[in-house]
Amino acid sequence: MNSFKSFWLAALLLVSAQFTFAQTAPTAKPSAKGATEQFQIKTSAVCDMCKARLEKAMAYEKGVQEAHLDVPSQVLTVSYRPDKTTPATLRTAVQRTGYDADDQTAEARAYERLPDCCKKTNKVHSDTGHK
Repeated sequence: MNSFKSFWLAALLLVSAQFTFAQTAPTAKPSAKGATEQFQIKTSAVCDMCKARLEKAMAYEKGVQEAHLDVPSQVLTVSYRPDKTTPATLRTAVQRTGYDADDQTAEARAYERLPDCCKKTNKVHSDTGHK
């Protein structure tokens, strides 16, 4: 009977030791991997359809957390994870969508697929002060 009690006592100590060590395990340190940076791109976007098109295109880019186009200033602000993408990649994504990105012109084929209201050469936009 003593050996039976000793066995259960040893088992109880073993189980309680497991729980004690589980509670004192080191906690995960916050890493800089999840940190985001912001990047601004001057675009050739001219209307709200451009805004919707660019913001949606940026949502599909790897590492992009958020994108917002200010139509009057034509500036696209992108929050992104630098461990997943780069400003050059984001600029290229804007060009592939059909818009100029900073001093780099849009891809011709993508620009041709834009609706007429989104083209920077549209007379409607050039009369109102847009490019």
